[in-house]
Amino acid sequence: MSSTAAPAPPVSQQRGLVYSLIAHGFWGLMPLYLLLVHDVPALEFVAWRLVFTLPLCLIALWWTGTFAELRAVVRDRRAMLTLLGTAALIGVNWFLYVQAIQTGHVYAASLGYYILPLVMMLLGMVFLGERLNRLQWGAVLLAGVGVGALALGALTTLWLSLAMALTFGTYGLLRKTVQAGPVVGLTLETLILMPLSLAVVGWYAAGPQGSALEQGPLVATAVAGSGIMTAVPLIMFATAARALPYTVIGFLQFLSPTLVFILGLTVFGEPLKPAQAACYVMIWLAAGLFTWAMLRGRRANQPTPDNPIAD
Repeated sequence: MSSTAAPAPPVSQQRGLVYSLIAHGFWGLMPLYLLLVHDVPALEFVAWRLVFTLPLCLIALWWTGTFAELRAVVRDRRAMLTLLGTAALIGVNWFLYVQAIQTGHVYAASLGYYILPLVMMLLGMVFLGERLNRLQWGAVLLAGVGVGALALGALTTLWLSLAMALTFGTYGLLRKTVQAGPVVGLTLETLILMPLSLAVVGWYAAGPQGSALEQGPLVATAVAGSGIMTAVPLIMFATAARALPYTVIGFLQFLSPTLVFILGLTVFGEPLKPAQAACYVMIWLAAGLFTWAMLRGRRANQPTPDNPIAD
């Protein structure tokens, strides 16, 4: 495909919603994938994720014909500085998440991504001027009470949860504002982190444990497959972030930690206290209320015979 192809048309909000749900499905089920690489150090695994993500990004660039866009972004100093920041943020976020799962802090990871929607909605209102209606504010307050109660019960790992929420929340905000498409943005983020990634995998390969790729075919395949597990949801998330209000993107974040919570309960065997269960129920009710309010508002704005120009 030609690298001078015209830019793709903007993604509709409906398609952005679908992309966001798929991305969160990937992230919510990631703990199952990490079981396959439990013995791979978190830092090495994150480095391999980047190494195996780059070829997929280059294929996606060719397929979408966006090499011209990549060259334009590289010449944009402001965009490159923003992508330097997003690359650092997503790299730190991945490391914290993998480390949390591998050390048995599944609920801490889940709490981090329960805090994340509140962080994202706050960022959307402060920096993007977005607003919520009364029902949505009610949902936010209900979720805030549930998340706050969970945080009080997990003070020893609260720093980890907060760090995960803040790094990804800021990442999403910057990716929404930077003038770079999803594929181009992820490609440049990967290229920015590639020298460090290659140094990390080389350091581990030279060490006594050796490279993760030498730990057997199953582990090597899982490590190589991390490129797909990384590129697909991030491209879909970045696409959705450009199509949907950031406050909406923020509340959709409740999906992935709910999946992580269920896995922590059923697969990883972490104990659940009654107080924790009550908090999770409050958060889920809030998510349902927010979704209902959003759908009700969408129906109210649909054109009707009596209101043909509604928007």
